[in-house]
Amino acid sequence: MDALSEVLGRAGAWAGQNKYLSAIKNGFQNFMPATISGAVGVLWTNVLVNSSTGLGAFFKPIMALQVVNPIFAAMQYATISCITIGVTMLVANEIAQANGETGAYPALVGFLLWLMVTPTSFDAVTTLGMADYVDSAKMAADGASFSYSGIMSGYTGATGLFTGLIIALVGMELYNVFRKMDALKIKMPDQVPPGVARAFEVLIPTAITMIVVGAVGLIVQLVTGAELNALIYNSVQKPLQSIIGSNIVAVCIMYVIIMLFWCVGIHGNNMVSAVKEPIFRPLLYENVAVYAAGGRGSEIPNILNLTELQMMGEFGGSGVTIGLVIAIFIFGKREENRTIAGISLVAGLFNINETMTFGIPLVLNPILDIPFILAPVITEIVGYILISIGICPKIVIEVPWTMPPVLFGFVATGGNIMGALTQLVLIALTVVIYTPFLLAYEAEQNRESAEM
Repeated sequence: MDALSEVLGRAGAWAGQNKYLSAIKNGFQNFMPATISGAVGVLWTNVLVNSSTGLGAFFKPIMALQVVNPIFAAMQYATISCITIGVTMLVANEIAQANGETGAYPALVGFLLWLMVTPTSFDAVTTLGMADYVDSAKMAADGASFSYSGIMSGYTGATGLFTGLIIALVGMELYNVFRKMDALKIKMPDQVPPGVARAFEVLIPTAITMIVVGAVGLIVQLVTGAELNALIYNSVQKPLQSIIGSNIVAVCIMYVIIMLFWCVGIHGNNMVSAVKEPIFRPLLYENVAVYAAGGRGSEIPNILNLTELQMMGEFGGSGVTIGLVIAIFIFGKREENRTIAGISLVAGLFNINETMTFGIPLVLNPILDIPFILAPVITEIVGYILISIGICPKIVIEVPWTMPPVLFGFVATGGNIMGALTQLVLIALTVVIYTPFLLAYEAEQNRESAEM
């Protein structure tokens, strides 16, 4: 255990000090209020004020609120459908701060660099979907042509996320290199206001960085025939999602790694969030987009996604310790364990379990660490099976991670009672998993007390 603790401790220290992993983790965390707001928009337009699939099908008076649906639809588009823009800016700002920059300008640079490699001009006739709106035969007969400029939602949404992350990390490092070159700084007289002086100071580094990034995008397109977004999506994001994001075995291995970190006192979720979120969050937003467009059942593409992991493998906190809390209340005899469980109950209902992790403790506890590692793996497998066979609906709404279990499952599945029942089954399963180990642990505690 000491050797494992040392190895994991070193890995945790490296991950915690790595500015790139920290930037990605912090970028997603800082964007979370926006994504939750977008989830409210999806909930409103699809679960509440919706006459075909929502509450409006059973309670007609609520449809009087349909007049404000465009507000909530816009909320969903501005957040979830534009996550690449927001996360790119936030990650770029994190890298810039790590490099000693101040202010909000680096976030703008990150957005500009992403926009440099994002297609903004399209032929409406040949662009997928536009044939529905353009009479190409009439245009050909008339000798007319039509094109438009803009950013397609496929680039701003989850499918462009990896491109945004790579551009933010690499682009801001380039910007930092040019910013530190005194030869590239335009020096203004002392009487020039500081804001104006700073604008001229970063002018050349900004321009050169944009030229370099734009040149890379152009070279990629000339060499491969595909623009940079498509290349990164097809060669990086899509393979990772296929290997890990659609693979329950890979997910189970990931949870074992997370829990091993927890077993030595390191926040396992923080350690892997920089890898987990870019893979599983796009899968969630693919589901959200299909659901918001009216898709249901088998039309929803992904079983595994970020909210599914939280619903099936993290309810009650890491290690799904809500089952241990309940097991202590039912079977626990030792007063100190029952006291800690009592203190932990309310926090556990909001998926916070540090009082259990460090209070029992679960850290460096060879008996309870076994179910601590196994429980989320088992509940994730069972949840995956229940979704696969259609008992539990697929997850289509992002839910705040602090939402209590059962209610979490109900909301995440679009207001489906089977989502709530699934979490009830999983909670009961965790009690079964933890109970024999709790009894063994208390027996060990009794032996140690008798020897004192």
